[in-house]
Formats: sequence, C-alpha cells, structure tokens
Amino acid sequence: MTRSPHSTRHTLPALPTLGAALACTLHALHALPAHAANAAQDSSEALLAPVVITASQPGAGPDLWRATAAIDSVEGAVLRDGQMQINLSESLARVPGLVVLNRQNFAQDLQISVRGFGARSTFGVRGLRLYVDGIPAGAPDGQGQAANFTLGNAARIDVVRGPAAVLYGNSAGGALLLYTEDGEEPGLWRSGMAVGPDGLWRLSTQLRGTIGGGKPDQADDGSAPWRYAIHIERFATDGMRPQSAADRSTAHMKLSRKQGDDQWLLQYQEQRASAQDPLGLTRAEFEADPGQTTASALRFNTRKSVRQRQLGAAWQHQFGAGRRLELMAYAGTRSVLQYQSIPVATQAPPSHSGGVIDLDRDYAGMNLRWRSTHEDVAGGRLDWSAGLAYDWQGETRRGYENFIGSQLGVQGRLRRDERNQARSADPYLQAEWSTQSLALSAGLRQARVRYRSEDHYIAAGNGDDSGGMAWRGWLPSLGLRVNLLPDLVAHASVGRGMETPTLNEVAYRPGGQNGMSSGLNTGLAASAHNTVEVGLRGRHGNAGWNLTLFETHTQRELTVLSNTGGRATYQNAGRTLRRGLEFSGNAQWGRLTASTALTLLQARYRDSFLTCEATPCTTPTAPVDAGARLAGTAPRRLWSELAWQLSPQWTWTVDMLHSGPVAVNDRNTDRAAGYTVWGSSLRWSRQWQQWSAQTFVRLDNLFDRRFAGSVIVNEGNQRFFEPGAGRGLSAGVTVSRTF
Repeated sequence: MTRSPHSTRHTLPALPTLGAALACTLHALHALPAHAANAAQDSSEALLAPVVITASQPGAGPDLWRATAAIDSVEGAVLRDGQMQINLSESLARVPGLVVLNRQNFAQDLQISVRGFGARSTFGVRGLRLYVDGIPAGAPDGQGQAANFTLGNAARIDVVRGPAAVLYGNSAGGALLLYTEDGEEPGLWRSGMAVGPDGLWRLSTQLRGTIGGGKPDQADDGSAPWRYAIHIERFATDGMRPQSAADRSTAHMKLSRKQGDDQWLLQYQEQRASAQDPLGLTRAEFEADPGQTTASALRFNTRKSVRQRQLGAAWQHQFGAGRRLELMAYAGTRSVLQYQSIPVATQAPPSHSGGVIDLDRDYAGMNLRWRSTHEDVAGGRLDWSAGLAYDWQGETRRGYENFIGSQLGVQGRLRRDERNQARSADPYLQAEWSTQSLALSAGLRQARVRYRSEDHYIAAGNGDDSGGMAWRGWLPSLGLRVNLLPDLVAHASVGRGMETPTLNEVAYRPGGQNGMSSGLNTGLAASAHNTVEVGLRGRHGNAGWNLTLFETHTQRELTVLSNTGGRATYQNAGRTLRRGLEFSGNAQWGRLTASTALTLLQARYRDSFLTCEATPCTTPTAPVDAGARLAGTAPRRLWSELAWQLSPQWTWTVDMLHSGPVAVNDRNTDRAAGYTVWGSSLRWSRQWQQWSAQTFVRLDNLFDRRFAGSVIVNEGNQRFFEPGAGRGLSAGVTVSRTF
C-alpha cells in the first residue's frame, strides 16, 4: 500500500534511556550478595500466579490435561517464531473462543474479546482480566491495556475462559496471563530486528543469566546466584493510513532469588508510547477508499501519548508439609494525553469537558494468599488456598478545549478537573481434590468494587458533580474432570460472574442540556452472568484435540444509551444469551504439522430496548429488537495452519483466517462483511556452538483482500469501520548467544 504524505517518518534511533537502564541494572546486579539458591522458571511463575487454576507440573505451567475448565496455553516460541512480535493478534488466533483484532490504530489498542465479553469496547480492553507476571495490566474498574504484553520475552500466555475465569474477580469474562522468561544458566543474550510494510520496524534485545555466585544447582551451600532477565524493545510505524503513525519503547526487568524456605522476586516495567489516531470510517468512506482518513482527524491532529511505570515484588515462605504463605504487591503510575476531534461548537455548553483528555493515574495493589497441599485425603490430593486481593487506582482527570481561537488540535481552556478513585477488596477461597482419573474443584470470591469522584471544576452552568458508587457480588465456580479413557478426558464447570461499568462508562449520566450531564451515572448496575460449559479432550499419538460447549446467560447487559457532543451514556439493556462451540486440534505426520481452531458463537439480546442511532442524540428512540446480535461479535471464526519442516533448518508455513460478518451496532443496521485472508512464512534457524540465528520472511493477506479488520461498536458518528491491512511483506532476524 502506498504511504500517504500525511504519515510521519521514523528512522532507527538509538535507545539512550533504555540502554542506560540496562547498564544501571547490570551494575546493581554485580553488587548483590551471592548467598542465594535456585529460583526456577516454574517456581517464579507459581509465585506470581494471581489465581491457582490447577496443579502445575515443574516447568510446564498449568497441567492443561488435568484441568477442570477450558484453558489454553501458548508457548513463547510460538508467539515469536516468524512474527513481528508487536501485537497479540499475530499469534493468538490459534486459541478458540478468543478474538484479538488489530485495529491498525495504536492509539486505541487491540480489540480483545472472549466468548463475546469485551466486544463492546471502543478502546482498550474491557470485560476481561489481563496480567503480566501476576500483576494486573489494568485497573480495578475493568479497563485494561494489551500494550503491556511484550512478546519478545514471553515464556507463555495462558488463556482462561468460562467459569474458571470468574475467580479473577470483577470484569472477568475471561483472563489472559502473560509470564515472562526468567534468568537461566548458562546465560543468554538475544537480539533481533524486524521490518514490515508502511515503515514498520522493531528492535529488541534481551539478557538473561545469573550473577553473584556459583552454579544454580548449588542451592544448599549458599552460593547459588541471583537470576536476572532484562528485555528492551522499541517499534515504530508510519501507519497504514494517514494520521496513524506510532512508536513505543518498553523495558522489562526481573530479578529472582530463592534461599532456604524463602523466595523473592522483583519486577520493573516502563513503557512510553505515542500514536496518531486516524479514527474510523463511515460506510461510504470505507467503500470509496479504505486507505483514507476522515477529515476531522487531520483537522484536529488526533493523537495520544502514554507513559507508564510499574514496580512489583513477590515473596513466598515454605512452612513445610505442603504449606506456604505468598505475598505479591505492586505500584505504578500511568499518564495519558489524548487529543480528540470533537467540534468546537459542540464544546460550547458549560457542562462539556472539552476535546483534550489529560489523565494522571496512580495505582497499587496486593495479593496475600495461604496455600496448603495434603497428599492423602480420601484417596486423593487436596490443594486449597485462601487469600485477599486488593487493588486501588486514583486518577486526576482534566479536560481542555482542543482549540485556541481558530487554531485546532492544541490544548486550550480547562473544562474539567476531577479526582477519581476505584478500589476493590476481594476475599477468596479455592480448593481442588484430585486423583489420576478424577478431579473436583470449587472456588468462591466476593467482588467488592467502589468508585468515588471529587469534582474540582465548579463554574456557572457546571455544578458540583462529586459522588460515589459501589457494587458487591459473590462469584462461585465449580468444576469436574473425569478421565473416561487413558487418552480421553471430560470436564464440566459452572460459575457466576459480574461486570461493573468502567469509570469511563459512568462518567456521564442522561438528562440535562443536550440530553447529558456530567457526574457519575449512579443508575447503572453491574451486569451478572451465569455460565455452564462441558468439554472433551483427546489425544492419540502425535495428535490432540479439545472440544468445548458453553452457554452464558447475562442479566443487565451494559450497552450504549445515547451519544451526544462526543460523549456517551450507558444503560443496562436487559438479558443476553451467549451460546457456542470451541474446537482446537493439532496433528503431526512426519515433517508436516497441522493446527486449527474453530469458534462458533451465537450472542444475542433476549430483551428489546431503546438506543440512539446517530449523533447528536438526546433521547433514545431507536428500537433494538429481541434477538439482535451483540455488536462486535462474529458468528464463526476459523484459523488453520500447515507447517512443513523442509529440513532441520527450514520451515514453511501457510495459514488461513476466516471470520463471519460482524454487526457494527446494537440495532444491526449495518455490518462488516465476513472475510478470509491467507498468509505464508518461510523460517530458517541454525546453531553454531554458543551462537544461534533465526530468520523469517512472511507475506500477509496473500490475495490482497479488502476487508474491515475491526469495528468501533455503536460509534455515534457512524464511523464504524477500521480497515484491515492489505498485502504486506515482513522479515526479521534474531541472533542469540549463550554464555
């Protein structure tokens, strides 16, 4: 695709800040004492796991074969091999029930949903829980950021669906858990670069090893070293459309130690990003030229910048006899500055908050847990845990006009100034009794979420909008696993979850001038959902498969009530039904490996309600009929891949992704058409003593299919469509050395 003159060009810069961080960290590691013991990869992952899903095997994460629920795990090598390693959408299509869509707009993040939960999000991630090394990659109100997931240092990503996910608390229609690689012996240095279409490039470097002592297996003599892992990456792109350039720099550092009965882990992550926002396209614009950008994005120079820092720590003490105490704590800051395209005239009412968002957020949390294992209870093993998870966020949110006189896209007068807080305090209890052929699991969590807003911008026509809201709910989950045959397992589970509206969704309430007024929408209730699922897992030789059926009934589904003045209010729409089938399988015949993932989903409203169809809208008059499909969900999705190992060094792959049509709004008046796209890659790898190298060349959208890769659900200006990428060639190389 031809680049537009509106795009911003990027060159390959040095990384002085990140390089200095690397040097300082290595210097600090050399100064650490040597009396430590081995901290293995599986130990640190178990220490950081926010919820105990099922008993783990050493070094293998959760034992998926023995799980009582629908869980998938994608290894780090799969996330990296033959990929740009920038977006989760590159490699997670292989997980059934999970949909990760690339908006081609880094200002709004990926669109992620699990069984339809999260599909309503117009930016960021909602309705799901995201974790990086056990630390929430989101806020207590349910808003998350997939940009915190770095793939270059991923050990694996676990995807939890269905009733098991409710144990992660509020807004857990599903959970994605990224675990990064630990330090190792011998040490490893790995660096790579990749380039793609539209000026896309990525640089990354990683250093993992041990320092401060002898060999890691000398744990008993007190001389084992610390383990460290440092990962630094940067990417930039000119963007597929005008006004879509972006860049992001990330540093991730982890340090672990085990001595005697105690284990410690420290983690630090910093990210800086800037992105232009091309906005969506109307139907007419999309059909005329999907590579264009709407004029208002250019006039107002819509854009977003983010800076985030986070520090986490975890500690575990073994008391013997299978008993241990665990504590995880974290704290961080996140700053966001975003320029929107809200027209000047729209900002005239005194209650309007302007077209520039200036957000400064502090957040912190902890998870205190007691775990105990009993090897002989009624002929089986009993694992149980009890704990308390606490999360808090406090944010200063200011709004400014996006103009000064006739100059657009600049920060003008203050129009909003408030201090918001969200906190959750959830006690929980889990237990699993298991034998080789049978397992019973149970969990109970009480989700308690509270919001508070203090209005510091009080003026004529804009009164004091301070207020508060609170929700509470019991979240139970039950699971069963039965080994029908040595190579055939059945599982079933039931659970109840809840989802509170995010702070952004309660920020405006209906009524007042233009049908909307500022202040918390205290009429919103949390939605509640009940899920039942049954499934089978099978394996034979070099083949394995999973089949899951599920049904979810939701009450008080959250959806848009009205759009006006660039702002939206939300409502509880009534009941919805999600029903579906998920299948995944893989098989190997000699040098050929085939993999597939199929999702069938029926997600519909069971009750009718009124909504708005376009902006401006002060009173909802457009009916949504019972039976309408939930916007943003596709009835079917199929991914398949065939990999052929041509030789020990060469591998060729071809893959296919098919998606059914997607309704763009609750009324289902328009939809993004279904599509099928093909891709292919050629990978090469070689090892010479301590050195190894991997290269790849990949061609996406082989037949240059024109399609909408995602939609902006219920977009008030009818700019629903976000075009998918055309045919694009990418290539990369990675070099590693052990030491």
